[in-house]
Amino acid sequence: MADTPQEGKLTRFVDFTQLVDMACEAVGGKVLFATDDFFAPAENLIKSESPTFKEHEYTEFGKWMDGWETRRKRVPGHDWCVIRLGIEGIIRGFDVDISHFNGNHPPRVSIQAANLKEDKLPEILPRGVRTGTAASPEEFSAIAELQSGEWSYLVPMTELKPGSPTSSHNYFLVHSQQRWTHVRLNMFPDGGIARLRVYGTGQKDWVATDPKEPVDLVAIAFGAVCVGFSNAHFGHPNNIIGVGRAKSTADGWETARRLDRPPVLETDENGFLLVPGYEWAVFRLAHPGVIMQIEIDTKHFKGNAPDNCKVDGCVLTTQEEEEAGKRQWLLPAAKWKPLLPVTKLSPNQSHLFDSLTLELQDVITHARLSIAPDGGVSRLRLRGFPSSICLLRPRERPTLRFAVKAGFKASL
Repeated sequence: MADTPQEGKLTRFVDFTQLVDMACEAVGGKVLFATDDFFAPAENLIKSESPTFKEHEYTEFGKWMDGWETRRKRVPGHDWCVIRLGIEGIIRGFDVDISHFNGNHPPRVSIQAANLKEDKLPEILPRGVRTGTAASPEEFSAIAELQSGEWSYLVPMTELKPGSPTSSHNYFLVHSQQRWTHVRLNMFPDGGIARLRVYGTGQKDWVATDPKEPVDLVAIAFGAVCVGFSNAHFGHPNNIIGVGRAKSTADGWETARRLDRPPVLETDENGFLLVPGYEWAVFRLAHPGVIMQIEIDTKHFKGNAPDNCKVDGCVLTTQEEEEAGKRQWLLPAAKWKPLLPVTKLSPNQSHLFDSLTLELQDVITHARLSIAPDGGVSRLRLRGFPSSICLLRPRERPTLRFAVKAGFKASL
């Protein structure tokens, strides 16, 4: 049996890549500073799409590259950049991708991280267009207030291993349970990196949550995550619990067409397609709670939206979740509580539904979205109230009762 990789070491264990990229521009990640952006700006590091190569593309500064590439250093020091995470939380692993930089990648890198309070951050100058430039003395002075050189090391100085674009990913496992808001990527001494992926789970301060304000308990930014699914041929289910509205079908969960569809489709008396199967995705909520409102958005899915859907919830301990995953989430039917019955969906439209949950004691820890027969969904929102109910006694009522604003069930 292979040994579990040590923290900060190169690893082939890449299960963490199924988590959200907390630094990606699509979730609000932002480059605050880079020592040098001569050939290509550091903003490329956090692009959501995979890096590309244009063989005959050049700029006035040299070869066009889809990544962060600094000039060949001829002064003391090394190059580094600081990134503010779009999703703050626990980092599980890094991917330092040096695709297309064979011959120009840095020999070594290290990664540091910090947990900084937003109201304590200094004013950082806007970066603007960076290609062909280096950081100014004013920019160095502003970023120095963060004291990023003193941040915690999640990856010590480590050699990078180049390869073909499909084998140029350098994965690093992280065991830290601390919450992080910023990372610093150091390259030694200079060179090019295509992408930096910071995989992990969001973490919300639930103590500061307004008990009268419903929260999206399945938001990936707060710590929710997909723990199982039937099919993700065109897009992972984690996409549908992402930040903001979907920008395209690529930003949603889309399955392949089911091969067990009847040769000629028919509907029942209620207008639902008569098909033998369905696709599903299971999510662990960011916090156990009561779901009051469900939003299912099929925006951008105009010719490939599901015919119908349903949502169920259940209460699982950590051990029960692990066992359920091993059984491909084939739980007893009685374990699931209906939150939304089988409901018709329309293409390219946001659908709002009241949850079937009528009592505060109907707390869930996991939710399952089922779609029939197949297709794509851009967003899933499960708005409700976090609960302090102990998972070992799931039917016990908490002493705290919530007041609900207009638009939700008026009585709990």
